[in-house]
Amino acid sequence: MTTRRRLMGGAAAIVTAALMTGQAMAQEVTLTLHQFLPAQANVPKLVLDVWADNVEAASDGRIEVQRYPSMQLGGTPPELLDQAIDGIADVVWTVVGYTPGRFPSTEVFELPFMVSDARAASYAYWNMYEKHMTEEFADVHIVGTWVHGPGMFHTNKPVAVPSDLEGMKIRGGSRLVNDLLTRVGAEPIGMPVPAVSEALSKGVIDGTTIPWEVTTALKVPELVENHTEFDGAALYNLTFVLAMNKEKYDSLPDDLKAVIDAQSGEAFSIFAGGTQADADGPARQVAVDRGNNIVTVSEEQAKEWDALVNPIYETWVADMEGRGIDGQALIDEARALMAEYDPAMDTYGK
Repeated sequence: MTTRRRLMGGAAAIVTAALMTGQAMAQEVTLTLHQFLPAQANVPKLVLDVWADNVEAASDGRIEVQRYPSMQLGGTPPELLDQAIDGIADVVWTVVGYTPGRFPSTEVFELPFMVSDARAASYAYWNMYEKHMTEEFADVHIVGTWVHGPGMFHTNKPVAVPSDLEGMKIRGGSRLVNDLLTRVGAEPIGMPVPAVSEALSKGVIDGTTIPWEVTTALKVPELVENHTEFDGAALYNLTFVLAMNKEKYDSLPDDLKAVIDAQSGEAFSIFAGGTQADADGPARQVAVDRGNNIVTVSEEQAKEWDALVNPIYETWVADMEGRGIDGQALIDEARALMAEYDPAMDTYGK
């Protein structure tokens, strides 16, 4: 072999080694992100993918986030938090209320007519998580906490007053929502949101409680023609977490932990809740364009609803007291934090 060939071969080997090193660095850490909605739904598309893309970019490709929608890693939505705890998935997004009573302090944001603004509530939720809820979530590393936009009814017949719900089977997403449904005369049917479409199409339920934004992914405006929304404070909200396996987070080198930390916390939580709520408008327009019937309950008319469901507060405070939690203090603090929210706090990605 000539000297020139040996030199060329050596140079090629160096280039190959460098490329392999670059590829290894690019795949230094792989995170699996598991959640229950289709990939094209608003939360995966507008919140989770944005978070994952930001993590990948901020790590210069050293972290890859593999996304698994629609429970593709197996199990059911109520099992997602345990999947994060057990390491079946590295990161999960889920509804906290899918595991009733397990994370009781979060329910303060699910009380009826409690929340008027998803960004303000998500801000309050994160701050109260840091102060009061870390023990409840001790088995996972929490990335973000937020609520959706106003919860409402989507039904096979018009609903304007509570008596319209008498005898109707309505899907609820948490124990407090199911309590609310009982108090307004409906029969609550608990189920995760992915089951709603089939349940509506087969007549298993007469309607569902969900915010506008998820109706498009579930094709709800095609399955029922009536929607009841509330002016002012929301009838109800649900709480979410983006949670990471603790061992996976702890195993990261400090600089990659810093990447995750920078994409976590108050600003991300506000962004997530606000983005989810912002998606309500376009989803509502789909129902409008179909000519569906939209009933809007005014704040004055909502007083009739509030009179029926307000006792949930007293019941919940008593339940919290039995768990050693000052429920009234949580209510007062949540209201105070929501009132102090400033839109200038919405800084994620800006």
